[in-house]
Amino acid sequence: MNSLWIGAISLLLFFLGYKFYGRIAERLWQIDPERKTPAIEREDGIDYVPAKNWLILFGHHFASIAGAGPIIGPVIACAIWGWLPAVIWIVLGSIFLGGIHDFSSLFISIRHGGKSIGDIAESVVNYRTKIIFSLFLWLSLILVVTVFAAVGAQTLAAQPKIVVPTFGLIFDAILLSLMIYKWNLNQVVSTVIGVLILFGLIILGYYFPLSIPGGARNWIKILLLYAFIASIIPVNILLQPRDYLSAFILFFGLFFGYLGLILTHPVIHTPAYIAWKGTGGALWPMLGVIIACGAISGFHSLIASGTTAKQLSNEKDARKIGYGAMIAEGVLAVLAVLAVSAGLYWSKASGHLNLIYPEIIKNEGWIVAFGKGYGELIKPIFGVLGALIGMIMLNAFVVTTLDSATRITRYISEELFGEGLRIKLFRNRYLSTLVIVALAGWLALGNWQAIWPVFGAANQLVAALVLLIISLYLLIKNKPTRYTLIPGLFMLATTILALVYEANTFFRSGKLLLGVVAIILLILTFFIVGESISVICKKRKVMV
Repeated sequence: MNSLWIGAISLLLFFLGYKFYGRIAERLWQIDPERKTPAIEREDGIDYVPAKNWLILFGHHFASIAGAGPIIGPVIACAIWGWLPAVIWIVLGSIFLGGIHDFSSLFISIRHGGKSIGDIAESVVNYRTKIIFSLFLWLSLILVVTVFAAVGAQTLAAQPKIVVPTFGLIFDAILLSLMIYKWNLNQVVSTVIGVLILFGLIILGYYFPLSIPGGARNWIKILLLYAFIASIIPVNILLQPRDYLSAFILFFGLFFGYLGLILTHPVIHTPAYIAWKGTGGALWPMLGVIIACGAISGFHSLIASGTTAKQLSNEKDARKIGYGAMIAEGVLAVLAVLAVSAGLYWSKASGHLNLIYPEIIKNEGWIVAFGKGYGELIKPIFGVLGALIGMIMLNAFVVTTLDSATRITRYISEELFGEGLRIKLFRNRYLSTLVIVALAGWLALGNWQAIWPVFGAANQLVAALVLLIISLYLLIKNKPTRYTLIPGLFMLATTILALVYEANTFFRSGKLLLGVVAIILLILTFFIVGESISVICKKRKVMV
Protein backbone atom coordinates (compact mmCIF):
# COMPACT_ATOMS: atom_id res chain seq x y z
CA MET A 1 0.00 0.00 0.00
CA ASN A 2 1.33 3.43 -0.99
CA SER A 3 1.40 5.73 2.05
CA LEU A 4 0.71 8.80 -0.11
CA TRP A 5 -2.78 7.52 -0.94
CA ILE A 6 -3.58 7.01 2.75
CA GLY A 7 -2.38 10.51 3.55
CA ALA A 8 -4.27 12.12 0.65
CA ILE A 9 -7.59 10.37 1.39
CA SER A 10 -7.30 11.25 5.08
CA LEU A 11 -6.64 14.92 4.32
CA LEU A 12 -9.61 15.07 1.96
CA LEU A 13 -11.94 13.59 4.59
CA PHE A 14 -10.61 16.00 7.22
CA PHE A 15 -11.30 18.95 4.90
CA LEU A 16 -14.86 17.79 4.18
CA GLY A 17 -15.48 17.19 7.88
CA TYR A 18 -14.35 20.70 8.79
CA LYS A 19 -16.32 22.30 5.98
CA PHE A 20 -19.66 20.53 6.47
CA TYR A 21 -19.80 19.03 9.98
CA GLY A 22 -18.12 22.11 11.43
CA ARG A 23 -20.97 24.22 10.04
CA ILE A 24 -23.49 21.95 11.75
CA ALA A 25 -21.68 22.66 15.03
CA GLU A 26 -21.92 26.41 14.37
CA ARG A 27 -25.67 26.22 13.74
CA LEU A 28 -26.14 24.08 16.85
CA TRP A 29 -24.62 26.77 19.06
CA GLN A 30 -26.02 29.77 17.14
CA ILE A 31 -22.84 31.75 16.57
CA ASP A 32 -23.31 35.50 17.06
CA PRO A 33 -20.36 37.70 16.00
CA GLU A 34 -22.03 40.72 17.64
CA ARG A 35 -22.22 39.16 21.12
CA LYS A 36 -19.44 40.11 23.54
CA THR A 37 -17.30 37.18 24.66
CA PRO A 38 -16.11 36.63 28.27
CA ALA A 39 -12.63 37.77 27.20
CA ILE A 40 -14.10 41.20 26.37
CA GLU A 41 -16.63 41.45 29.20
CA ARG A 42 -14.33 40.22 31.98
CA GLU A 43 -10.91 41.34 30.79
CA ASP A 44 -8.57 41.39 33.80
CA GLY A 45 -5.12 41.42 32.21
CA ILE A 46 -4.18 38.04 33.74
CA ASP A 47 -6.53 35.24 32.67
CA TYR A 48 -9.24 37.02 30.66
CA VAL A 49 -7.21 38.54 27.84
CA PRO A 50 -8.71 38.81 24.32
CA ALA A 51 -6.25 37.57 21.70
CA LYS A 52 -5.37 40.23 19.14
CA ASN A 53 -5.81 37.79 16.28
CA TRP A 54 -7.50 34.40 15.97
CA LEU A 55 -4.25 32.88 14.66
CA ILE A 56 -2.51 33.65 17.95
CA LEU A 57 -5.28 31.93 19.90
CA PHE A 58 -5.34 29.03 17.43
CA GLY A 59 -1.63 28.53 18.03
CA HIS A 60 -2.11 28.54 21.80
CA HIS A 61 -5.09 26.18 21.67
CA PHE A 62 -3.56 23.82 19.12
CA ALA A 63 -0.21 23.60 20.89
CA SER A 64 -1.94 23.00 24.23
CA ILE A 65 -4.22 20.18 23.08
CA ALA A 66 -1.65 18.46 20.85
CA GLY A 67 1.04 17.49 23.35
CA ALA A 68 2.40 13.98 22.94
CA GLY A 69 -1.04 12.39 22.72
CA PRO A 70 -1.61 12.34 18.94
CA ILE A 71 1.84 10.80 18.53
CA ILE A 72 2.20 8.29 21.36
CA GLY A 73 -1.26 6.74 20.88
CA PRO A 74 -0.93 5.97 17.14
CA VAL A 75 2.65 4.73 17.54
CA ILE A 76 1.59 2.22 20.22
CA ALA A 77 -1.70 1.23 18.55
CA CYS A 78 -0.12 0.46 15.17
CA ALA A 79 2.26 -1.97 16.86
CA ILE A 80 -0.63 -3.78 18.59
CA TRP A 81 -3.50 -3.83 16.06
CA GLY A 82 -2.08 -2.50 12.76
CA TRP A 83 -2.22 0.83 10.95
CA LEU A 84 -5.67 0.51 9.31
CA PRO A 85 -7.81 0.46 12.50
CA ALA A 86 -5.74 3.38 13.78
CA VAL A 87 -6.34 5.51 10.67
CA ILE A 88 -10.08 4.75 10.60
CA TRP A 89 -10.50 5.65 14.27
CA ILE A 90 -8.46 8.86 13.93
CA VAL A 91 -10.30 10.19 10.87
CA LEU A 92 -13.85 9.32 11.95
CA GLY A 93 -13.17 10.16 15.58
CA SER A 94 -11.75 13.62 14.81
CA ILE A 95 -14.70 14.57 12.60
CA PHE A 96 -17.69 13.10 14.47
CA LEU A 97 -16.44 12.84 18.07
CA GLY A 98 -13.45 15.05 18.85
CA GLY A 99 -14.44 18.04 16.73
CA ILE A 100 -17.92 18.40 18.19
CA HIS A 101 -16.58 17.69 21.70
CA ASP A 102 -13.94 20.42 21.51
CA PHE A 103 -16.17 22.99 19.81
CA SER A 104 -19.06 22.40 22.23
CA SER A 105 -16.74 22.53 25.26
CA LEU A 106 -15.49 25.92 24.09
CA PHE A 107 -18.97 27.27 23.51
CA ILE A 108 -20.64 26.05 26.67
CA SER A 109 -17.84 27.82 28.55
CA ILE A 110 -18.39 31.01 26.54
CA ARG A 111 -22.09 30.86 27.43
CA HIS A 112 -21.12 30.57 31.11
CA GLY A 113 -18.67 33.44 31.37
CA GLY A 114 -15.52 31.45 30.62
CA LYS A 115 -16.01 29.04 33.52
CA SER A 116 -14.46 25.55 33.43
CA ILE A 117 -16.57 22.55 32.50
CA GLY A 118 -16.46 21.35 36.11
CA ASP A 119 -17.98 24.58 37.40
CA ILE A 120 -20.61 24.50 34.64
CA ALA A 121 -21.80 21.09 35.88
CA GLU A 122 -23.49 22.83 38.81
CA SER A 123 -25.82 24.92 36.65
CA VAL A 124 -26.55 22.01 34.31
CA VAL A 125 -26.96 19.20 36.87
CA ASN A 126 -26.52 20.17 40.55
CA TYR A 127 -24.02 21.20 43.21
CA ARG A 128 -23.13 17.61 44.18
CA THR A 129 -22.20 16.80 40.60
CA LYS A 130 -20.07 19.93 40.38
CA ILE A 131 -18.05 18.93 43.45
CA ILE A 132 -17.61 15.29 42.40
CA PHE A 133 -16.85 16.09 38.76
CA SER A 134 -14.51 18.98 39.60
CA LEU A 135 -12.62 16.77 42.07
CA PHE A 136 -12.32 14.10 39.40
CA LEU A 137 -11.03 16.69 36.90
CA TRP A 138 -8.58 18.09 39.44
CA LEU A 139 -7.12 14.67 40.20
CA SER A 140 -6.94 13.83 36.48
CA LEU A 141 -5.07 17.08 35.78
CA ILE A 142 -2.57 16.37 38.55
CA LEU A 143 -1.82 13.14 36.66
CA VAL A 144 -1.50 15.11 33.39
CA VAL A 145 1.02 17.52 34.93
CA THR A 146 2.89 14.58 36.47
CA VAL A 147 3.10 12.55 33.27
CA PHE A 148 4.09 15.41 30.99
CA ALA A 149 6.70 16.73 33.41
CA ALA A 150 8.25 13.25 33.59
CA VAL A 151 8.04 12.59 29.84
CA GLY A 152 9.45 16.03 29.01
CA ALA A 153 12.29 15.54 31.49
CA GLN A 154 13.19 12.14 30.06
CA THR A 155 13.27 13.57 26.55
CA LEU A 156 15.54 16.44 27.62
CA ALA A 157 17.87 14.01 29.38
CA ALA A 158 17.98 11.63 26.39
CA GLN A 159 18.29 14.35 23.71
CA PRO A 160 20.58 17.20 24.92
CA LYS A 161 20.31 18.83 21.49
CA ILE A 162 16.72 19.94 22.17
CA VAL A 163 17.51 21.72 25.46
CA VAL A 164 18.48 25.09 23.90
CA PRO A 165 15.36 25.39 21.67
CA THR A 166 13.07 24.15 24.48
CA PHE A 167 14.11 26.82 26.98
CA GLY A 168 15.23 29.47 24.50
CA LEU A 169 11.64 29.49 23.27
CA ILE A 170 10.59 31.00 26.62
CA PHE A 171 12.56 34.19 26.00
CA ASP A 172 11.53 34.20 22.35
CA ALA A 173 7.88 34.11 23.44
CA ILE A 174 8.31 37.00 25.89
CA LEU A 175 9.94 39.05 23.12
CA LEU A 176 7.03 38.26 20.78
CA SER A 177 4.58 39.34 23.48
CA LEU A 178 6.37 42.67 23.89
CA MET A 179 6.41 43.24 20.13
CA ILE A 180 2.69 42.58 19.72
CA TYR A 181 1.09 43.81 22.95
CA LYS A 182 3.43 46.56 24.19
CA TRP A 183 5.31 47.91 21.20
CA ASN A 184 2.34 47.39 18.83
CA LEU A 185 4.49 46.11 16.00
CA ASN A 186 2.84 44.53 12.96
CA GLN A 187 1.80 40.96 13.80
CA VAL A 188 3.25 39.48 10.60
CA VAL A 189 6.61 41.18 11.15
CA SER A 190 6.64 40.14 14.83
CA THR A 191 5.78 36.55 13.93
CA VAL A 192 8.52 36.35 11.28
CA ILE A 193 11.08 37.62 13.79
CA GLY A 194 9.89 35.16 16.44
CA VAL A 195 9.92 32.19 14.05
CA LEU A 196 13.39 33.05 12.71
CA ILE A 197 14.72 33.20 16.29
CA LEU A 198 13.01 29.88 17.00
CA PHE A 199 14.68 28.06 14.13
CA GLY A 200 17.95 29.75 15.00
CA LEU A 201 17.61 28.18 18.46
CA ILE A 202 17.07 24.76 16.87
CA ILE A 203 20.31 25.09 14.89
CA LEU A 204 22.14 26.39 17.98
CA GLY A 205 20.90 23.43 19.99
CA TYR A 206 22.19 20.99 17.39
CA TYR A 207 25.74 22.35 17.67
CA PHE A 208 25.65 23.05 21.43
CA PRO A 209 23.84 20.21 23.23
CA LEU A 210 23.32 20.74 26.96
CA SER A 211 22.95 18.26 29.79
CA ILE A 212 22.82 18.69 33.57
CA PRO A 213 23.89 16.54 36.54
CA GLY A 214 21.10 14.40 37.88
CA GLY A 215 19.54 13.87 34.47
CA ALA A 216 15.76 13.47 34.29
CA ARG A 217 15.15 14.04 38.02
CA ASN A 218 16.58 17.55 37.92
CA TRP A 219 14.87 18.30 34.62
CA ILE A 220 11.55 17.44 36.31
CA LYS A 221 12.23 20.08 38.97
CA ILE A 222 13.19 22.68 36.36
CA LEU A 223 10.12 21.98 34.21
CA LEU A 224 7.79 22.21 37.21
CA LEU A 225 9.38 25.51 38.25
CA TYR A 226 8.74 26.78 34.72
CA ALA A 227 5.13 25.50 34.89
CA PHE A 228 4.62 27.36 38.18
CA ILE A 229 5.81 30.65 36.73
CA ALA A 230 3.96 30.24 33.42
CA SER A 231 0.64 29.51 35.16
CA ILE A 232 0.55 32.59 37.40
CA ILE A 233 1.77 35.41 35.14
CA PRO A 234 -0.58 37.12 32.64
CA VAL A 235 -1.53 34.69 29.89
CA ASN A 236 -0.42 37.01 27.07
CA ILE A 237 3.14 37.37 28.39
CA LEU A 238 4.31 33.76 28.08
CA LEU A 239 1.65 31.07 27.69
CA GLN A 240 -0.15 32.51 24.67
CA PRO A 241 2.91 33.59 22.61
CA ARG A 242 4.91 30.46 23.52
CA ASP A 243 2.12 28.19 22.33
CA TYR A 244 1.68 30.35 19.23
CA LEU A 245 5.35 29.94 18.33
CA SER A 246 5.32 26.25 19.22
CA ALA A 247 2.50 25.79 16.74
CA PHE A 248 4.89 26.86 13.99
CA ILE A 249 7.18 23.97 14.92
CA LEU A 250 4.24 21.66 14.38
CA PHE A 251 3.15 23.38 11.16
CA PHE A 252 6.75 23.03 9.97
CA GLY A 253 6.80 19.37 10.97
CA LEU A 254 3.44 18.64 9.35
CA PHE A 255 4.29 20.44 6.12
CA PHE A 256 7.62 18.70 5.60
CA GLY A 257 6.27 15.36 6.83
CA TYR A 258 3.58 15.33 4.16
CA LEU A 259 6.01 16.82 1.63
CA GLY A 260 8.27 13.87 2.37
CA LEU A 261 5.37 11.55 1.54
CA ILE A 262 4.86 13.35 -1.77
CA LEU A 263 8.55 13.20 -2.69
CA THR A 264 9.20 9.60 -1.68
CA HIS A 265 5.64 8.10 -1.41
CA PRO A 266 7.06 5.13 0.54
CA VAL A 267 5.28 1.81 0.67
CA ILE A 268 3.81 0.88 4.05
CA HIS A 269 5.96 -1.88 5.52
CA THR A 270 3.89 -2.81 8.58
CA PRO A 271 0.67 -4.89 8.75
CA ALA A 272 -2.64 -3.15 8.06
CA TYR A 273 -4.35 -5.44 10.58
CA ILE A 274 -2.68 -7.71 13.11
CA ALA A 275 -5.36 -9.24 15.33
CA TRP A 276 -8.54 -8.31 17.19
CA LYS A 277 -6.91 -9.06 20.53
CA GLY A 278 -3.33 -8.00 21.11
CA THR A 279 -1.03 -7.25 24.01
CA GLY A 280 -3.08 -4.15 24.84
CA GLY A 281 -6.40 -6.00 24.93
CA ALA A 282 -9.27 -6.17 22.42
CA LEU A 283 -9.38 -3.72 19.50
CA TRP A 284 -12.58 -2.34 20.97
CA PRO A 285 -12.73 -0.80 23.48
CA MET A 286 -8.96 -0.45 23.99
CA LEU A 287 -8.13 1.30 20.69
CA GLY A 288 -10.39 4.18 21.75
CA VAL A 289 -8.38 4.51 24.97
CA ILE A 290 -4.88 4.07 23.54
CA ILE A 291 -5.47 6.62 20.75
CA ALA A 292 -6.99 9.53 22.64
CA CYS A 293 -5.85 12.99 21.54
CA GLY A 294 -5.71 12.07 17.86
CA ALA A 295 -9.46 11.32 17.79
CA ILE A 296 -11.10 12.63 20.97
CA SER A 297 -9.68 13.62 24.34
CA GLY A 298 -11.24 14.85 27.55
CA PHE A 299 -8.19 17.03 28.17
CA HIS A 300 -9.23 19.15 25.18
CA SER A 301 -12.43 20.18 26.96
CA LEU A 302 -10.35 21.45 29.87
CA ILE A 303 -8.21 23.56 27.52
CA ALA A 304 -11.24 24.84 25.61
CA SER A 305 -13.19 25.76 28.75
CA GLY A 306 -10.12 26.60 30.81
CA THR A 307 -7.93 29.01 28.87
CA THR A 308 -9.24 29.35 25.30
CA ALA A 309 -12.74 30.57 26.28
CA LYS A 310 -11.09 33.33 28.30
CA GLN A 311 -9.17 34.59 25.26
CA LEU A 312 -11.62 34.29 22.34
CA SER A 313 -12.35 37.82 21.16
CA ASN A 314 -15.13 37.01 18.67
CA GLU A 315 -17.53 34.08 18.33
CA LYS A 316 -17.02 33.96 14.55
CA ASP A 317 -13.56 32.47 15.14
CA ALA A 318 -14.81 29.59 17.30
CA ARG A 319 -15.04 27.01 14.49
CA LYS A 320 -11.50 27.73 13.31
CA ILE A 321 -10.13 27.28 16.81
CA GLY A 322 -12.41 24.74 18.51
CA TYR A 323 -13.25 22.44 15.60
CA GLY A 324 -10.30 23.31 13.34
CA ALA A 325 -7.61 22.57 15.93
CA MET A 326 -9.08 19.09 16.49
CA ILE A 327 -8.99 18.41 12.76
CA ALA A 328 -5.38 19.61 12.66
CA GLU A 329 -4.57 17.23 15.48
CA GLY A 330 -6.11 14.40 13.46
CA VAL A 331 -3.81 15.37 10.60
CA LEU A 332 -0.86 15.08 12.98
CA ALA A 333 -2.03 11.69 14.27
CA VAL A 334 -2.30 10.29 10.72
CA LEU A 335 1.23 11.54 10.03
CA ALA A 336 2.42 9.70 13.17
CA VAL A 337 0.79 6.50 11.85
CA LEU A 338 2.48 6.89 8.46
CA ALA A 339 5.83 7.76 10.07
CA VAL A 340 6.07 4.43 11.89
CA SER A 341 4.25 2.29 9.29
CA ALA A 342 6.04 3.62 6.19
CA GLY A 343 9.27 4.94 7.75
CA LEU A 344 9.99 1.78 9.76
CA TYR A 345 10.01 -1.95 8.96
CA TRP A 346 8.34 -4.95 10.55
CA SER A 347 11.04 -7.63 10.38
CA LYS A 348 14.80 -8.09 10.04
CA ALA A 349 14.24 -9.63 6.61
CA SER A 350 13.94 -6.08 5.27
CA GLY A 351 17.65 -5.55 5.87
CA HIS A 352 17.10 -2.27 7.77
CA LEU A 353 18.28 -3.61 11.11
CA ASN A 354 18.18 -0.26 12.96
CA LEU A 355 14.63 0.51 11.77
CA ILE A 356 12.69 -2.53 13.00
CA TYR A 357 9.45 -1.16 14.46
CA PRO A 358 8.64 -3.85 17.08
CA GLU A 359 12.21 -3.87 18.39
CA ILE A 360 12.42 -0.07 18.65
CA ILE A 361 9.13 0.02 20.57
CA LYS A 362 10.35 -2.72 22.92
CA ASN A 363 13.91 -1.54 23.50
CA GLU A 364 13.94 2.23 22.87
CA GLY A 365 10.34 3.40 23.35
CA TRP A 366 7.73 5.30 21.38
CA ILE A 367 9.64 8.62 21.32
CA VAL A 368 12.54 7.08 19.43
CA ALA A 369 10.17 5.08 17.21
CA PHE A 370 8.42 8.24 16.06
CA GLY A 371 11.68 10.17 15.70
CA LYS A 372 13.31 7.50 13.53
CA GLY A 373 10.18 6.93 11.43
CA TYR A 374 9.59 10.62 10.88
CA GLY A 375 13.29 11.10 10.13
CA GLU A 376 13.03 8.53 7.32
CA LEU A 377 10.08 10.40 5.78
CA ILE A 378 11.92 13.71 5.60
CA LYS A 379 15.43 12.33 5.00
CA PRO A 380 15.40 13.49 1.33
CA ILE A 381 14.89 17.06 2.61
CA PHE A 382 16.88 17.28 5.87
CA GLY A 383 19.15 14.25 5.86
CA VAL A 384 20.39 13.25 9.32
CA LEU A 385 18.57 16.17 10.96
CA GLY A 386 15.20 14.51 10.31
CA ALA A 387 15.01 12.49 13.55
CA LEU A 388 16.14 15.50 15.60
CA ILE A 389 13.38 17.66 14.10
CA GLY A 390 10.85 14.99 15.03
CA MET A 391 12.11 14.96 18.63
CA ILE A 392 11.99 18.77 18.90
CA MET A 393 8.46 18.82 17.47
CA LEU A 394 7.38 16.28 20.07
CA ASN A 395 8.99 17.89 23.11
CA ALA A 396 7.80 21.39 22.24
CA PHE A 397 4.25 20.18 22.65
CA VAL A 398 4.94 18.19 25.78
CA VAL A 399 6.05 21.43 27.47
CA THR A 400 3.13 23.50 26.13
CA THR A 401 0.71 20.89 27.46
CA LEU A 402 2.52 21.00 30.80
CA ASP A 403 2.15 24.75 31.30
CA SER A 404 -1.46 24.84 30.05
CA ALA A 405 -2.44 21.88 32.27
CA THR A 406 -0.89 23.58 35.32
CA ARG A 407 -2.81 26.78 34.66
CA ILE A 408 -6.11 24.95 34.17
CA THR A 409 -5.56 22.98 37.38
CA ARG A 410 -5.16 26.32 39.14
CA TYR A 411 -8.50 27.50 37.73
CA ILE A 412 -10.26 24.36 38.93
CA SER A 413 -8.52 24.61 42.33
CA GLU A 414 -9.84 28.15 42.75
CA GLU A 415 -13.36 27.17 41.62
CA LEU A 416 -13.55 23.91 43.59
CA PHE A 417 -11.61 24.52 46.78
CA GLY A 418 -11.55 28.32 46.91
CA GLU A 419 -15.09 29.24 45.84
CA GLY A 420 -16.93 25.94 46.31
CA LEU A 421 -15.46 24.64 49.57
CA ARG A 422 -14.28 28.10 50.76
CA ILE A 423 -10.72 27.07 51.59
CA LYS A 424 -8.82 30.39 51.70
CA LEU A 425 -5.49 28.81 50.68
CA PHE A 426 -6.81 28.06 47.20
CA ARG A 427 -8.09 31.58 46.63
CA ASN A 428 -4.47 32.69 46.33
CA ARG A 429 -3.17 31.74 42.89
CA TYR A 430 0.43 31.49 44.11
CA LEU A 431 -0.34 29.08 46.95
CA SER A 432 -2.84 27.00 44.96
CA THR A 433 -0.31 26.60 42.13
CA LEU A 434 2.38 25.66 44.62
CA VAL A 435 0.18 22.84 45.95
CA ILE A 436 -0.40 21.56 42.40
CA VAL A 437 3.29 21.63 41.47
CA ALA A 438 4.30 20.01 44.77
CA LEU A 439 1.86 17.11 44.32
CA ALA A 440 2.87 16.58 40.69
CA GLY A 441 6.54 16.72 41.63
CA TRP A 442 6.06 14.14 44.37
CA LEU A 443 4.44 11.75 41.89
CA ALA A 444 6.84 12.49 39.03
CA LEU A 445 9.92 11.95 41.19
CA GLY A 446 8.47 8.65 42.40
CA ASN A 447 7.26 5.74 40.30
CA TRP A 448 5.19 7.85 37.90
CA GLN A 449 4.99 4.99 35.35
CA ALA A 450 2.63 3.18 37.74
CA ILE A 451 -0.18 5.65 36.99
CA TRP A 452 0.19 5.42 33.21
CA PRO A 453 -2.13 2.39 32.67
CA VAL A 454 -5.21 4.27 33.94
CA PHE A 455 -4.18 7.64 32.51
CA GLY A 456 -5.72 7.02 29.07
CA ALA A 457 -8.98 5.62 30.44
CA ALA A 458 -9.40 8.55 32.84
CA ASN A 459 -8.80 11.00 30.00
CA GLN A 460 -11.42 9.42 27.76
CA LEU A 461 -13.84 9.15 30.66
CA VAL A 462 -13.63 12.93 31.02
CA ALA A 463 -14.59 13.27 27.33
CA ALA A 464 -17.62 11.01 27.77
CA LEU A 465 -18.86 12.86 30.86
CA VAL A 466 -18.28 16.27 29.28
CA LEU A 467 -20.36 15.27 26.24
CA LEU A 468 -23.07 14.05 28.61
CA ILE A 469 -23.15 17.38 30.50
CA ILE A 470 -23.19 19.32 27.21
CA SER A 471 -26.10 17.18 26.00
CA LEU A 472 -28.04 17.98 29.19
CA TYR A 473 -27.42 21.68 28.65
CA LEU A 474 -28.70 21.43 25.07
CA LEU A 475 -31.72 19.48 26.28
CA ILE A 476 -32.55 22.17 28.85
CA LYS A 477 -32.24 24.80 26.09
CA ASN A 478 -34.52 22.73 23.80
CA LYS A 479 -31.77 22.24 21.23
CA PRO A 480 -30.87 19.05 19.30
CA THR A 481 -28.82 16.66 21.44
CA ARG A 482 -27.99 13.87 18.96
CA TYR A 483 -24.72 15.45 17.81
CA THR A 484 -23.26 15.29 21.33
CA LEU A 485 -25.33 12.59 23.06
CA ILE A 486 -24.56 9.77 20.60
CA PRO A 487 -20.77 10.36 20.75
CA GLY A 488 -21.07 10.72 24.54
CA LEU A 489 -22.86 7.40 24.97
CA PHE A 490 -20.39 5.68 22.65
CA MET A 491 -17.41 7.00 24.62
CA LEU A 492 -19.12 6.17 27.90
CA ALA A 493 -19.56 2.54 26.85
CA THR A 494 -15.98 2.45 25.53
CA THR A 495 -14.37 3.78 28.70
CA ILE A 496 -16.51 1.74 31.09
CA LEU A 497 -15.59 -1.48 29.28
CA ALA A 498 -11.95 -0.41 29.15
CA LEU A 499 -11.89 0.32 32.88
CA VAL A 500 -13.56 -3.02 33.70
CA TYR A 501 -10.93 -4.78 31.57
CA GLU A 502 -8.09 -2.83 33.20
CA ALA A 503 -9.43 -3.35 36.73
CA ASN A 504 -9.63 -7.10 36.13
CA THR A 505 -6.09 -7.10 34.71
CA PHE A 506 -4.71 -5.10 37.64
CA PHE A 507 -6.29 -7.32 40.32
CA ARG A 508 -5.16 -10.50 38.55
CA SER A 509 -1.58 -9.24 38.34
CA GLY A 510 -1.50 -8.09 41.95
CA LYS A 511 -1.56 -4.33 41.18
CA LEU A 512 -4.15 -3.60 43.85
CA LEU A 513 -3.68 0.18 43.96
CA LEU A 514 -4.31 0.58 40.22
CA GLY A 515 -7.28 -1.77 40.47
CA VAL A 516 -8.78 0.33 43.26
CA VAL A 517 -8.21 3.53 41.22
CA ALA A 518 -10.06 1.99 38.28
CA ILE A 519 -12.97 1.01 40.54
CA ILE A 520 -13.12 4.54 42.01
CA LEU A 521 -13.30 6.00 38.49
CA LEU A 522 -16.18 3.66 37.68
CA ILE A 523 -18.05 4.66 40.86
CA LEU A 524 -17.63 8.37 40.09
CA THR A 525 -18.85 7.73 36.56
CA PHE A 526 -22.01 5.94 37.68
CA PHE A 527 -22.71 8.72 40.19
CA ILE A 528 -22.54 11.44 37.53
CA VAL A 529 -24.57 9.34 35.07
CA GLY A 530 -27.20 8.75 37.76
CA GLU A 531 -27.47 12.45 38.54
CA SER A 532 -27.74 13.21 34.82
CA ILE A 533 -30.56 10.70 34.37
CA SER A 534 -32.48 12.41 37.20
CA VAL A 535 -32.19 15.72 35.33
CA ILE A 536 -33.55 14.09 32.17
CA CYS A 537 -36.50 12.62 34.10
CA LYS A 538 -37.33 16.02 35.61
CA LYS A 539 -37.14 17.62 32.17
CA ARG A 540 -39.57 15.06 30.76
CA LYS A 541 -42.03 15.65 33.61
CA VAL A 542 -41.99 19.38 32.89
CA MET A 543 -42.58 18.72 29.17
CA VAL A 544 -45.52 16.40 29.97
